[in-house]
Amino acid sequence: MDMDLKDFMEFVQTTARSVGAEISSPWFYLQFGLILAAAGIAYAAEAAIRGRIDMTSLAMRWPLPLRHFVRVMVSSASTAVFTLIVIISRVVMYHATWPSRSYLLMVAAKLGFAWLVIRLVTSVLRNAFIVKLVSITAWFVAALSIVGQLDATVDLLDSFAIVLGGLRLTPLLVLKAGALLLIALWLTNIASNFAESRINATTDLTPSVQVLLMKIIRIGLLAVAIVIALGAVGIDLSALAVFSGAVGVGIGIGLQKIVANFISGIILLADKSVKPGDLVTIGDNTGRISAMKTRYISVAAGDGREFLVPNEDLVTQKVVNWTYTDKNTLVKIAFGTNYDADPTLVCKLAAETAEAHPRAQKGKPPTCILTEFAEAGMKFSLTFWIADPDGMDKVKSDVMLALWDAFKREGIRVPYPVREIRIRGGALPVETTVEVPN
Repeated sequence: MDMDLKDFMEFVQTTARSVGAEISSPWFYLQFGLILAAAGIAYAAEAAIRGRIDMTSLAMRWPLPLRHFVRVMVSSASTAVFTLIVIISRVVMYHATWPSRSYLLMVAAKLGFAWLVIRLVTSVLRNAFIVKLVSITAWFVAALSIVGQLDATVDLLDSFAIVLGGLRLTPLLVLKAGALLLIALWLTNIASNFAESRINATTDLTPSVQVLLMKIIRIGLLAVAIVIALGAVGIDLSALAVFSGAVGVGIGIGLQKIVANFISGIILLADKSVKPGDLVTIGDNTGRISAMKTRYISVAAGDGREFLVPNEDLVTQKVVNWTYTDKNTLVKIAFGTNYDADPTLVCKLAAETAEAHPRAQKGKPPTCILTEFAEAGMKFSLTFWIADPDGMDKVKSDVMLALWDAFKREGIRVPYPVREIRIRGGALPVETTVEVPN
């Protein structure tokens, strides 16, 4: 470790002397001024280019790769113009004076060109955070390589190590593992999306089986990607056995609910008790299942709200699935009439009104029965079938409004509470107020 620290100090001192000698030269300030001028011109050129070019219709008739290249170059116009101006300045100074007097221009030109290449490569990514992370990391590595300090930096990062069991952990190893994991996860996401599109296009599989297959494929590809990435950087997976006990304790204590929800999700997908598209009632919440995730299901209520219900609750609690085996739904409407009405006529009107609704099933005629002779009047129950539970409340409202109109035509009245007060033996006391004039 002492030798490594000594080498590091010598590296810092050598770099400081080189930078000091470069700064003390008048040619440094000339190059620095040219770089600042190129940056100003590039900024103005980008504003002019973007103001004159429509990015949406740019090169629409060109082949896709060429169109993509042109759009990336236009979006990075300032970098492209800056790099071009610096290259021209470098060529002029290279032939007009000593090559060492334009070294800073050469470095700036290479850095600008490296950034253009990085922007072109990362333009295929969709995640903004990943694009920034990959771009900055790649540009930093390119900068070290351009100034000739990449090998020294690699050796420095590999010189500091922590030994855990049989694993030698260094900053270089962590960086390599992180970079490979990002690449592996990106490729895994592409493969998973492709497999998901193929599974969704298959009509022979039920929605629950499709979701189960997609989850198994994603988990399998993720595990393979991690193993390959760790193996590629030289990490022996058997050396990680030291942490298995701690991980097991963490899962047993802190991750009980997460593991329970994960296993419950697998059970729900396997037994097909609920599936995407089902209309369910869980507690006081009713809606359609819009998505089934590893930890929860999403239930869309139809009014803009979505309930995220843990998978464990669906396994341990009562769930009403309106479309489990059959989407046909029985609609029940309770109503009453006064005793002046003919109950036979009331039942006939109710059945005809329900049957006239466009969503009522024709093969299952409505039924209306007299259920009770109550204190205020007669009570009836009207039942009829619809093909789908969606909009059931709207159907009930339509039938009840039509039934009200039918009762009005036939002179049938709906009962309402009437209270009659009789006073015997005297009068009720009445308070009187006497106004006294001022």
